[in-house]
Amino acid sequence: MSDLSLTILAETANDAQAIERLHERTFGPGRFVLSAYRIREHVDHLLDLSFTAWIGTLLVGSVRQLPVVVGDTKALLLGPLTVEPSFRGRGVGRLLLERALRDAKAKGHRLVLLVGDEAYYRRIGFKAVPEGRASMPGPVDYSRLLFAELVDGAFDGVSGAVRPDWDFAR
Repeated sequence: MSDLSLTILAETANDAQAIERLHERTFGPGRFVLSAYRIREHVDHLLDLSFTAWIGTLLVGSVRQLPVVVGDTKALLLGPLTVEPSFRGRGVGRLLLERALRDAKAKGHRLVLLVGDEAYYRRIGFKAVPEGRASMPGPVDYSRLLFAELVDGAFDGVSGAVRPDWDFAR
């Protein structure tokens, strides 16, 4: 990002409308039927683990994380990660991901899941969830279900349904 002055900030409640407009532009209306959105219907993302990317007063990216449970194991579900199309390929997404994972680890979280492109997320340390180890509500391409251990061995023995962490239900 040497050619742009990028600022990564923790998301605030005041960012919600701008982020929703960014999601509309980048993902469209079909996003609401995806598995991850089914989980998001019940549990809000954690503001202190969700981040925005700004160039001046222009929102150019966002990443959110929300609390989930996989079987009996607490984890985070990362997403959506989105970058304004004209700013893609400049490292904005990577900086958002690095900040989100670093802060999650610092706050004691051990495991993060997401649904996304393995070729992209593997650079940040994500791996495919082994077949049959986790299930999600609604339609999901299980080859895109990924995990990252923030602590070595955090995914050992983990299996089951990915569902909202009801301790954080609305």
